[in-house]
Amino acid sequence: MGGGHSHPLYRDGDSPVHRAPAEVKIVCLTVFVLAVVATPRELFWPFGLYGLIILAVWRVARIPLAWILPRMLIEAPFIVLALLLPFAEGGERVVVAGMHLSVTGLYAAWGIVVKGTLGVAASLTVAATTTARELPVALSRLRVPAVIVSVLTLMIRYIDVLSAEARRMRVARISRGDSPRMLHQIGATATSVGSLFLRSYERGERVYLAMLSRGFDGHVPALAVGAGCAAPATPRQWTVALLPAAAAVAVAVCALVLS
Repeated sequence: MGGGHSHPLYRDGDSPVHRAPAEVKIVCLTVFVLAVVATPRELFWPFGLYGLIILAVWRVARIPLAWILPRMLIEAPFIVLALLLPFAEGGERVVVAGMHLSVTGLYAAWGIVVKGTLGVAASLTVAATTTARELPVALSRLRVPAVIVSVLTLMIRYIDVLSAEARRMRVARISRGDSPRMLHQIGATATSVGSLFLRSYERGERVYLAMLSRGFDGHVPALAVGAGCAAPATPRQWTVALLPAAAAVAVAVCALVLS
């Protein structure tokens, strides 16, 4: 990957969270999300504590709310679907603002919204503090299969290329009198999607052959320490960086015991 390549969700900074090795952040994210998912949805206080943990990490990472909150809108479609559950579920019902809503549906909607929001917030925190080139090396250190690491590496590297190709195709269509928002142009839109798929497949074949000709053996080579890649995590870094995950696990255990 190019030396200056980074993904759109990365926020440049020099905080302790930014400097932490990526493999520690990935493990911390996984443990935190599992703790959130394991928490009974009938309880409310644990999710408030999870939110405080994330806010504390944002403060340490110097990530302002004004930067990260708009990016959390990616979960908006799931929230809309969750809001339909109180009307669709059966069982015991309760009157809220003149509407008869399902108690089971309300709990289900609450669980989806709060757990999804916390998961998205935690994932964006890792994305905002981890460069694209760190992720493949971190996954290799975590013993993730080489095939998965290679696929992730190429996806990160070429998603911008494909996005630019899609934009060029759209501009070319518009310059020829096409109106992508009109229903009668849906056939042309479908053709463009198919053409983009074929171009992507052909580009992938050419890139793979070029990689093989340069000695690619299925493994992502490790970057030199200091050349865009942090050194492997020390025991002290593991201990410090996993504190938010440990706090989340403690909250989840207390919630399971008290439920």
